[in-house]
Amino acid sequence: MSTLRIEQPDDEARLKDWQHVHNVIVPPAAMSFDDVRDRARRYHLEVAYLGDVLVGCTTVRPPADDTATATVIARVLAEHRGRGFGEELYARGLEQARQRGAEVIETVVLASNADGLRFARKHGFVEIERYVLPGDTVQWIDLRLT
Repeated sequence: MSTLRIEQPDDEARLKDWQHVHNVIVPPAAMSFDDVRDRARRYHLEVAYLGDVLVGCTTVRPPADDTATATVIARVLAEHRGRGFGEELYARGLEQARQRGAEVIETVVLASNADGLRFARKHGFVEIERYVLPGDTVQWIDLRLT
């Protein structure tokens, strides 16, 4: 079995790969390329490849100054799920969050993303809040690692 190659997106091609995975998995919150560049400045982003094939991406939102809570999000394209790639991406994101001082880990999942919710719950996350953003109709779920 081949191993994942996981990299920070430090050029336009890798940022566009991160954008592609994000937008495929979270279409109601699709991001423009400018949004992605901004996110790359604020958060720790990574993209994962199997050989040259794009598999997934991660986002780690580090703790803010007034909290020790980080958000870790691992995304794997549907055709690559069930092969342990999400496990690897999640473990990396969790380690990165803890290196940045996180004591509490949260994630956020679209309510309609059954695979994402199942993965989060399997890894010890419990639901803490459901909400719809102002002016939107899509329900989100915040979960916290217990």
